[in-house]
Amino acid sequence: MTSKRILVAPLDWGLGHVTRCIPIVRELLAQGCEVWLAAEGKHARLLQLEFPDLPILTLKGYRIRYTHHNHGKWFAWNIVRQIPQILRTIRYEHEWLQQMQRHYRFDAIISDNRFGLFHPEIPCVFMTHQLQILVPGWMEKLPGPSAWLRQLNDRYIRRFAACWIPDWPGSTNLAGKLSHPANLPDHARYIGPLSRFEAMPDMPKIYDVVALISGPEPQRSLLEKQLVTQLREAPIQSLLIRGMPDESFQETRLSNHLTIISHLPAAELNQVMQSAHAIISRSGYTTIMDLVAINRKAIFIPTPGQTEQEYLAAYLQQQGAFPYCTQSAFHWHEQMDRLSHFPSPADHFSLPMDRYKSIITDFLASL
Repeated sequence: MTSKRILVAPLDWGLGHVTRCIPIVRELLAQGCEVWLAAEGKHARLLQLEFPDLPILTLKGYRIRYTHHNHGKWFAWNIVRQIPQILRTIRYEHEWLQQMQRHYRFDAIISDNRFGLFHPEIPCVFMTHQLQILVPGWMEKLPGPSAWLRQLNDRYIRRFAACWIPDWPGSTNLAGKLSHPANLPDHARYIGPLSRFEAMPDMPKIYDVVALISGPEPQRSLLEKQLVTQLREAPIQSLLIRGMPDESFQETRLSNHLTIISHLPAAELNQVMQSAHAIISRSGYTTIMDLVAINRKAIFIPTPGQTEQEYLAAYLQQQGAFPYCTQSAFHWHEQMDRLSHFPSPADHFSLPMDRYKSIITDFLASL
């Protein structure tokens, strides 16, 4: 049987789209596929760290620029202003795929939220947890823009042969109305949450807190500075991971209580996170899936103004799974006290997390 050549291409809005593709790539390799990757910059660097033997094609990202303003209105308006650039990038990556397909002859494409990577001659999968686009409250009052964004999102998704949703079907789920819209596309399948991590329940605890800093600038750096200020003299053992895979590895001991490192590959990060009593992180969807996979308690600090993260943090707190706090109001002592009143994620989410493996098996059989 000839090995299938599969291209996997994650979006460049934060590292989460890359890291949640890691289990997909691993399973494709386990099932005998020839896997190619497409990315640029730090996203390509992270993939290279995880899969040094796999070819990586350079594919320009959406390169969204984020505002210094913390108010959601400014954040949303900043994204709206860049819609023409986003549409140009979608056209670019669609044309890019036509060229790459003529040269490399892929058997299928798996696109993590890259809208332009569909092709009329080969099966293309669109992977997303966000079938419903959330907009700030002030935009909801403008039915034209909000309805247009949702229709545009739906129209692009329907251009793909299949839509994979990394969440559980039914009422027990991680993404709420984001992944469970009123009208589910006919070609959509729930593949279960994805995580590159595996639970290590016997891992000894070394840190009181591991803080994961990620997401777009400048908010990533603003949160890093805030946490360093608070944790360097706090009477707890803390590790801060800067989430900078495009930089050379660095480890700095700032005080007797706080160590900072630039980044870690998946296997080491898995161990470090499970050696902590608690995690501080953004409420990015990939991070949420990772925390459930390894059963780690966490405090979420959503990126200011990022509607999706704010919704997920509030939704999961309402479910009794994880507490959250706004960036401006965060203080480590108060939030650690709150966290003690929340049970472990396993008490809420006990469904299997390997559903995607059988989905991939079925997909490959159909090629």
